[in-house]
Amino acid sequence: MSNPQPASASSYRGLRAISALMLREMSSTYGNSIMGYFWALAEPVGGVAILTFVFSLALRAPGLGDSFALFYASGFLPFSAFMDLSRKTATSIRFSKSLLYYPRVTFVDALIARVVLNSLTQLMIGAIFLACILPFSRTHIFLNAPVLFWSYVMAISLAVGVGTINCYLFWRFPAWERIWSVITRPLFIGSAIFFTFESVPEAVKGYLWLNPLVHVVGQARDGIYVLYEPSYISQSYVFGISAFLGVLGMLLLWGNSKEILNG
Repeated sequence: MSNPQPASASSYRGLRAISALMLREMSSTYGNSIMGYFWALAEPVGGVAILTFVFSLALRAPGLGDSFALFYASGFLPFSAFMDLSRKTATSIRFSKSLLYYPRVTFVDALIARVVLNSLTQLMIGAIFLACILPFSRTHIFLNAPVLFWSYVMAISLAVGVGTINCYLFWRFPAWERIWSVITRPLFIGSAIFFTFESVPEAVKGYLWLNPLVHVVGQARDGIYVLYEPSYISQSYVFGISAFLGVLGMLLLWGNSKEILNG
């Protein structure tokens, strides 16, 4: 009978490495006080506040309900979670490269540590934000927590897929990081954050549907607005893209891991 101890010991060492990487990032990114997490929360608050102020001056009512803040938060929060997590996943090896020379720390540990820590952070930010804003909304809300949570699962899976392939591309083609920063800027407009998918012209819907973030935002609003029924959402489309990019990125990173470490 084979001895299971080596496998369990290896798993234990992996968990220790991931925990250490998470603690290191918490200290370096958010500092040793609660103020670090306060600034992480301030970014989406500021984004929603700007959208609310600008569009409340130009429009009589938001796309759904009667609360501008809630409408824009329902789109901006999952979008912001995707952008933040995909960026941090893409730079995870660079962030922890000095530790990857230790034999017990692998690039997979670096990826997992960043994904877990920043996913939990984004979930916490979303929960706190909505908990603060929902009591002041006059819209009839029946919060469907599982549906809303699933929108974050979709956003996180997409961010991990995009971030993993970009982790390789940023290393292989350094100019791609700047190019990616430029080409993703229109996503803020084309992800149905300040309008609903149903409100756009039919000629545009086919192109807009191809953006997986539109499905993520629709899923989030489905979990907040009881009367909203977005029939266009395709979870399989989002998870399919996420899996394809994630697997491809991991294969490329695995095949070039020694070169990446020594480069």
